[in-house]
Amino acid sequence: MVTVGVLWGLSVRKRRKSNLWKLPAPKSTSWLKGHLKELFDPTRAGEFHQMLMEQYGPNVRLGSKMGEHQLYTFDPKVMYHVLVKDAYVFERLGLQGSQLLFGDGITSVTGHHHRKQKKSLNPVFSISHMREMLPVFYEVVNKLQKALIEKVESGPQEVDMLAWMSRTALELIGQSGLGYSFDPLTSDATEHTYSKTIKNLIPALQRLPVLRFFILRLTRNIGTPRFRRFLVDSIPLESLQEVKKMSDYMWGLSEEIYESKKQALAAGDEVVTQQVGRGKDIMSILMRGNMNAGDDRLDEKEVIAQMSTLIFAAMDTTSNALSRILNLLSVHPDVQDKLRKELLEARSTNEELSYDTLVELPYLDAICRETLRLYPPVPSVGRITTRDISIPLSQPIVGLDGSKITELAISKDTPIVLSFINSNRNPDLWGPDALEWKPERWLSPLPQAVIDAHLPGVYSHLMTFSAGTRSCIGFKFSQLEMKAVLSSLISTFKFALVKDKKITWSQSGIATPFVEGDTKHPRMPLIVSIVDQSKESA
Repeated sequence: MVTVGVLWGLSVRKRRKSNLWKLPAPKSTSWLKGHLKELFDPTRAGEFHQMLMEQYGPNVRLGSKMGEHQLYTFDPKVMYHVLVKDAYVFERLGLQGSQLLFGDGITSVTGHHHRKQKKSLNPVFSISHMREMLPVFYEVVNKLQKALIEKVESGPQEVDMLAWMSRTALELIGQSGLGYSFDPLTSDATEHTYSKTIKNLIPALQRLPVLRFFILRLTRNIGTPRFRRFLVDSIPLESLQEVKKMSDYMWGLSEEIYESKKQALAAGDEVVTQQVGRGKDIMSILMRGNMNAGDDRLDEKEVIAQMSTLIFAAMDTTSNALSRILNLLSVHPDVQDKLRKELLEARSTNEELSYDTLVELPYLDAICRETLRLYPPVPSVGRITTRDISIPLSQPIVGLDGSKITELAISKDTPIVLSFINSNRNPDLWGPDALEWKPERWLSPLPQAVIDAHLPGVYSHLMTFSAGTRSCIGFKFSQLEMKAVLSSLISTFKFALVKDKKITWSQSGIATPFVEGDTKHPRMPLIVSIVDQSKESA
């Protein structure tokens, strides 16, 4: 009781220093969990986000733990301050969870360590390097194409395309990122354990208690790492033990790949060029650069953590974005046909599209942009303040007490939810059809309201890949992967929905597809058939 009283007292003190209480807010059904369940429930989070946008606007007060307040926002100016101008004040919520899962990789560290890791990766995500990677992408994509042809050459078949997109995304990042092959991508090969692990990781994390972020933040400095590991081992929570096993497996395999790469580099360039990736993969370049990095040199555990983080981020977001596009093209066969026509015309003189041709295909680019606008793989991110701060609003609002609010006074340790999905869907910016999937909107100039909003996102006036120093460093790499895969698949196959299997998507964490009624096993069955190119080109 004493502990609860102390926490309650701290909560009251925080609220006195903040004006969040003046913001509109939906009713909370839990003093302990506030609106955390609604935000992180994979079956309800999407509806909750949309309700907040439609009924409350860009700045909303939500309940957090034990009656505390948190800010929910998709206000462009607030996001700019949180992610760019005052980013040092806002710690990534979930930092400790990422650290436990992947080690001290780029998503888990702050300050100098984060700048050092980002600097080490910048060269490998340059345009010149991506041009060199495209032939590697095509090698992987051609294997996928061959495997699917073997599966459906006797006629249309039901195929779990999430599994194939997961396998393909893992092999793409394996070869181009690590110089390592995970999967031969043959029709008779089983899905690699790493692929299944990453695919199931987000659903497993969603089964953890909703207060996990705050518990981890409070316990991060208790004892030694060995003691904290002992605590994790001792907690009889099935979902926690499941995540622990996944984390151990990912770290172990990353460590194995690192040791193999280190031995090859020690043996000389000739040995490296004989490996998968031919020495041009991300990790080979990073490890070579690290040898001469001086004070910015990464230690071995940081490099291994980079590998784990890179595989997860590249595979999970890319595979789910590709799956989403295939799902949408199955729902909209007219768009699928129009895209196929563009691709076949571009391929008329060359089977493999050049880098410049691939990235500049207007309809393919419009489909990718529109999908990433309406369905960002990561719908929202969390931050928490490390000190008191005031942030200006894009537009003044009237508080619950009738006062005019032009800035928000936010207390230290206040959680903030940045809603990327609502920023991308805001009808005040994107117009009354903002909730519709319309690739054609990218073939004309964007609404002036979008331009004037000065959204801080690094990609196409969207928040999909975040903003500032913690924005997604590999977003162009991911887009190139997506376009390489789609250019082959849509040219070769037709995709259609399975009549008796409705696809639903979770909107908590990373968006993931399921068959309705089974939210434990991610999958996306589609009917796949081979395109009759003689009819298509007629």
